Amino acid sequence: MGKLDIITVVIIAANVLISYKGFNDFSFFEKYKFNVGGLKRGERIRLFSAGFLHVDMQHLLFNMVTLYFFSGLVILKLGSIGFLTVYIGSLLVGNFLSYYFHKDEYHYSAVGASGAVMGIIYSAILFEPMMKINFFIPGFAFGIGYLLYSIYGMKKRIGNIGHDAHFGGAVGGYLFTLLLSPSLFQTSLLFVLLLAIPIVILFVLQKMGKI
Repeated sequence: MGKLDIITVVIIAANVLISYKGFNDFSFFEKYKFNVGGLKRGERIRLFSAGFLHVDMQHLLFNMVTLYFFSGLVILKLGSIGFLTVYIGSLLVGNFLSYYFHKDEYHYSAVGASGAVMGIIYSAILFEPMMKINFFIPGFAFGIGYLLYSIYGMKKRIGNIGHDAHFGGAVGGYLFTLLLSPSLFQTSLLFVLLLAIPIVILFVLQKMGKI
């Protein structure tokens, strides 16, 4: 963790430049943020562009610092192209899930790289499930706990947080990592199954109409 690869630099630079533009240009921010109404009008670029906009500097800094700490491991395991695939795939899956849960809320909006970053975190955890997060929490436990909290947050609408995008990003990180590194089914099958638990729970709750 913490290795600053060129692809990480490019992604961080893109987030900083586009977010800074959004901080100072309201019309630009409004044009490219995730917005259900805009998507219903066919503005699909929002599914991608929203992942490079942030509400403020604190929001941007938190996401980019987190990305920095987890990107090195994923790049080491999957290479730069694989890392980029997981990042972009997670960003899109996160926003697709947001759209699915908010498609009837015409004015619903969101921004941020959190879905993409959560996908990278979940990918890193698949490769190193016993990594310590916050110095003592095993990675797999953090991953499961965070997604269970995200389900609760989605159900209760806790805070001004895109819990569904975070959850969708983790799902994207999980799926794309396993597609790119299927050997994990042999080397870490137990953790692959454990990390799938929150995803199955969300699917079941959605089918039951509980969320």
